[in-house]
Amino acid sequence: METLEIKVDPRDKKHKRDARRLLRGGKIPGVLYGPKTQAVALELDKREFTSRVAGLEGSHLVRLKSSAASLAEKVALVKDMQYHPISGDVIHADFYEVDLTAKIQVHVPLHFVGKAIGVTRGGILQPNVREIEVECLPLDIPEFFNVDVSALDIGDSVHVEELQMPEAVTAVSELDLALVSVVTPTVEEAPTPTPAPVEGAVAAPAAPAAPEAKKEGE
Repeated sequence: METLEIKVDPRDKKHKRDARRLLRGGKIPGVLYGPKTQAVALELDKREFTSRVAGLEGSHLVRLKSSAASLAEKVALVKDMQYHPISGDVIHADFYEVDLTAKIQVHVPLHFVGKAIGVTRGGILQPNVREIEVECLPLDIPEFFNVDVSALDIGDSVHVEELQMPEAVTAVSELDLALVSVVTPTVEEAPTPTPAPVEGAVAAPAAPAAPEAKKEGE
């Protein structure tokens, strides 16, 4: 996996308004943490981060470039990003420091390629998951997995165990997990129409009531 270089600087985290001030100034607030790292508040260039990292899918490693010796050359995984609810801009980024010699668990996206035989016969391609969890060294993280669906007929599926993975990568998800299937289209039954009343029709007269039995002595 390619490691992207991102310039970061430590920041003083005192008030919530500091984050808004950073965003107005073209910066993004962030945080670096890890199992052996005390959380450090960061600030990074919004334009650089947005153009190089924010639009990428899957898990990505970044190498931190900083004037602060405590941050320089650290390698981290982009763990999470928060987005503005209206503009969609990144407003916060989480970095998880990794040890390049220790395996980690990450999610890798799936790309479904080809046209299934079952689809040409009227079936529907139904992806069950869009990513799977794997374990590997940070530098061995796959960008994505291609899942060839060409041979799938109606009722067929592709499972985790059928994925072509590098030897250094191990699936964490269950091997019998169905990633994608071709299913029979569901046909909804048409509702039974209620007959409309015939114009001019006369309602049938009510049946006459049965005569009451006479009481003894009447």
